[in-house]
Amino acid sequence: MIRLTQVTKQYGGRRVLEDISLSVAQGSFVALVGESGAGKTTLLKTINRLVESDGGAITIDGEDVCGLPLPSLRRRIGYVFQGIGLFPHMSVAENIGLVPRLQGAASRPERVAELLEMVSLPFALAGRYPAELSGGQAQRVGFARALAAGPSIMLMDEPFGALDPVTRGELGRSYRALHDRIGLTSLLVTHDMSEALLLADRVIVLGGGRILADLPPRELLQYRGDERVCAMIAVVRDQADRLEALATPA
Repeated sequence: MIRLTQVTKQYGGRRVLEDISLSVAQGSFVALVGESGAGKTTLLKTINRLVESDGGAITIDGEDVCGLPLPSLRRRIGYVFQGIGLFPHMSVAENIGLVPRLQGAASRPERVAELLEMVSLPFALAGRYPAELSGGQAQRVGFARALAAGPSIMLMDEPFGALDPVTRGELGRSYRALHDRIGLTSLLVTHDMSEALLLADRVIVLGGGRILADLPPRELLQYRGDERVCAMIAVVRDQADRLEALATPA
């Protein structure tokens, strides 16, 4: 569904993406992980052209994204980020219905109810405002808004990063179930290797604007290569070992 071929990007003479080539199959769930500045968010944003690449090619279903009108391209792609970006003066229903309204379609209560149910929220929240929601509820509304135009692709930039651990785990599992149920193609940027391993079908580790590793979670746990990747895996293993030790009777 998505193919990047030798994609490059630089800011102020510094290469943020260095000849990135990868393909993402329809229906897959891919996590992008790496240190801050590794190029994760820039790579994600080149797909929906929130960032324009300096070189290379990006296609969706064989169509070059640079040849598509931006409204047409972005109707096919949902985008969720950590800040959520709900409009505080709009109700939940108005926030969810914003994209259809921009496309000239009426915001129907039954569609709002359907989208809220999709993200496991009651329709009773439709009349509330963002300030009246918990962090987890607000992020779910952000997902509902991203799904309002019926995209086949979801791009997610640290969508769970500001949530408490319990809400973060619950929302991650909930989104994964939604991904499977409606057949989305999902790309998730996260700093949390554990989250990537538990949610994704495939984990791509970036470093210095390059792909350091690209493996399914089970194989990545056995990785023996680039020391930066090994360090990330070592943190996950160390945490698991320490938890196991704590749970073992003295």
